[in-house]
Amino acid sequence: MNDSLNKIKFDEKGLVPAIVQDASTKKVLTLAYMNAESLNLSIEKGETWFYSRSRQELWHKGGTSGNTQRIIEMRYDCDQDAILVEVEPEGPACHKGNESCFEESIYKAEEGSVTGSSILSQLEKVIADRFDQRPEGAYTTYLFEEGVDKILKKVGEEAAEVIIAAKNRDKEELKWESADLLYHLLVLLKEQDLPLSQVFQTLEERHYK
Repeated sequence: MNDSLNKIKFDEKGLVPAIVQDASTKKVLTLAYMNAESLNLSIEKGETWFYSRSRQELWHKGGTSGNTQRIIEMRYDCDQDAILVEVEPEGPACHKGNESCFEESIYKAEEGSVTGSSILSQLEKVIADRFDQRPEGAYTTYLFEEGVDKILKKVGEEAAEVIIAAKNRDKEELKWESADLLYHLLVLLKEQDLPLSQVFQTLEERHYK
């Protein structure tokens, strides 16, 4: 292993917990364990490999089901005793068929506490579902069916509406028009096959320069 991997503190059984998170939506998908071999395989193959504590053997996520997880980035925490694995999932993460293993809620904050990046990521997922399923009568389906020229026209129109609202010092109108602009921009990003996570990454890189 390279110097960074040598810093990871495996427990007395040679394992380290791996928290798997959707790189786009930031939703936590599952908690599994890796040993040195599965960690190296994950890095080498670019997909998640874990160590099963019950079967005491390596396993490739999606090796039989097809629900693989392409790794976008892996990081260890400040104590070097846990790993965060950001992935692009191909299908559900849970063996029960759920998107995430963490579906049962024991506490939920009041509405209005969701972060901006979280709601954008959730909206991106809804738009992606519309792109794949094309439900009849949905406005997003209409935009995708009309194509890039229609989407670009709507982005331009909403941008102009934002400018007008700002010029008029109308905060209420500005709020609504900004939301419309963000929605249509996300539709455009999907049409162009550009994940929102890459936009966030660019902002992060600019922030730390």
